Amino acid sequence: MSKLAGKVALVTGASKGIGASIAEHLAAEGASVVVNYASSKSGADSVVARITKKGGKAIAVQGDVSQPKDIQRLFSETRKANGKVDILVNNAGMYEFAPLDAITPEHIQKHFNLNVAGLLLTTKEAIKLIGPEGGSIINIGSIVGPMPAPQASTYSASKAAVDAITVSLSQELGPRRSV
Repeated sequence: MSKLAGKVALVTGASKGIGASIAEHLAAEGASVVVNYASSKSGADSVVARITKKGGKAIAVQGDVSQPKDIQRLFSETRKANGKVDILVNNAGMYEFAPLDAITPEHIQKHFNLNVAGLLLTTKEAIKLIGPEGGSIINIGSIVGPMPAPQASTYSASKAAVDAITVSLSQELGPRRSV
């Protein structure tokens, strides 16, 4: 029996890179996986194909998690397909390094809308589908949160916020078994 048989995992930003690998590993352990993507449908479809080729279960669902309406649709589609969520992996994120003189309000907003607000709002929706037996929420941070690099001030700040959110939510949700 696989460790995650009967579990449903939603992985944001799962059409490539770390997110794709996480989705494939969760499926290999028996989870049904929701492969979220913002723009790369072909990438998400490829991840789903690799999972199903190995006998796993997966669907691709489009949704830009920096957009609240997309988050609601993502969870509506997840509910329709699976009825619940047991594991949320907040992997979607963006980074654009820039020197201070090139940073604009738009640069800051893009980072914080996806890396911080998207993570919080996605978690808020996931909690509604996590049953009384509890679940797991995994937030993907970065070493540049606690150890900022040159020209990464905005990205580092957003990933430091992810670290703070993770600690705060573990204290808030842990007693409810939703961490």
